[in-house]
Amino acid sequence: MTVYRNVLAGSLLAAATSIAGVTAVQADTWRYAFEEAMDEVQGKFAQKFKESIEANSDHEIQLFPFGTLGESTDIMEQTQAGILQFVDQSPGFTGALIPEAQIFFVPYLLPQDEEEVAEFFRTSTAIHETFPKLYAEQGLELLSMFPEGAVGITTREPFKSPEDLDEMKIRVMTNPLLVESYKAFGATPTPLPTGEIYGALQTGIVQGQENPTFYIESSKYYEVNDYLTYIGHNNYTSAIMANKDFFDGLSDEDKQVVRDASDAAFEYILEYQKGLTEKSIEAIKAANPDMVVTTLSEEERQPFKDSAAQVEEAFIGMTGDSGKALLEQFKADLDAVKK
Repeated sequence: MTVYRNVLAGSLLAAATSIAGVTAVQADTWRYAFEEAMDEVQGKFAQKFKESIEANSDHEIQLFPFGTLGESTDIMEQTQAGILQFVDQSPGFTGALIPEAQIFFVPYLLPQDEEEVAEFFRTSTAIHETFPKLYAEQGLELLSMFPEGAVGITTREPFKSPEDLDEMKIRVMTNPLLVESYKAFGATPTPLPTGEIYGALQTGIVQGQENPTFYIESSKYYEVNDYLTYIGHNNYTSAIMANKDFFDGLSDEDKQVVRDASDAAFEYILEYQKGLTEKSIEAIKAANPDMVVTTLSEEERQPFKDSAAQVEEAFIGMTGDSGKALLEQFKADLDAVKK
């Protein structure tokens, strides 16, 4: 399967490269890659984006779901090289490229209330003014950031405290701050690419992992873990970007078409996600009746919350004054939403 995937990715990449010069001039077929399947949140966002572009222009969008062009690192490199015009990628995988993007992994920074989360992403100065400049420095035009749902943790054994996580290996994204977060939680964080999660859980290389609930369901992690726990620490975030040279070369009319498509997909995906976590939990329980789903109480969460200050310090240590200013802006934006 790995060999087949690599051959397929190579073939698609070669085909994309061969027509790159043509599309740069005609701009009639734009390529868009993302990190999930067509029927998952990023896929639904991409399909709405495609629908809007094609309804309001003569351009077409070609979609590449997870695995068709490689892992997250591959599709980002292809976007920066101009082979892909658009990419949807979590800041978790962008952290090495843009260290400040790791702010989304400071635990207990984002609220748990869905309406507050939505309003934060809709109005945040940090997201709409600060981050576009940071992404532009890496040759990327940031079009939108959006939440994908509360993060749950699946494990082989139950846990309710940092002590319970002692020596438990938890798979995390290849993100330095997320590693620090799980160290602070008492676990042993183990960075792995997405494609290796199921096998690592199955063979015991790791004992757990974190993801939004819909992804836990679709990836069938419930087959290799019997416990799903919510400690309220995060909401999974994603970002859609364009190659900046490509975007800057568009006409003003086409730029507006792209922005409007991004806005339409953003509002659509917020509506699409309502009740999605609950539906996924029901599906998981139906598939694995032995699955134990636990939401920690505020009292049980407190030891995990106490670790947030430690992770904030690590974030500032990784990003310096720019990270400190971003963190302050984040908190001001969140306060504005809550008020």
